[in-house]
Amino acid sequence: MVDFKIDFLDHVAIRVKDIDLSAKWYTKVLGLKECKFKEWGAFPVFMLAGKTGIALFPANGKDTSQNANSRNIKIDHFAFNVSSDSFQKAKEHLNLLGIEFQEQDHHYFRSIYFEDPDGHSVELTNLVVPDYEFYK
Repeated sequence: MVDFKIDFLDHVAIRVKDIDLSAKWYTKVLGLKECKFKEWGAFPVFMLAGKTGIALFPANGKDTSQNANSRNIKIDHFAFNVSSDSFQKAKEHLNLLGIEFQEQDHHYFRSIYFEDPDGHSVELTNLVVPDYEFYK
């Protein structure tokens, strides 16, 4: 049993050949809202439906493990949203389990990243600004 609570799936990050083309596609096909944040630069571009969505990152054409022309789905990481209290408890829990993680400040969010047994990157993220500043 864990001492913290996941609130919802925050986003799935995917690598794409053309961020602008993909953003337009997700808007046209799924009605997702494109959100860019100057603090983050050109990417990721968030495609939101309420408080959940997709984060678009550029595919790295030089990295053969991330072949931009592959038909395989490329998921960079998936993120669960947690409260501020659960964020702290999750860090304590991971430390107790001996699971290494990296913490990052994303201006709007603070996040911790760690890997599952198969090497998938998992993120726990916590919004540190009022909802209206990010979920526009």
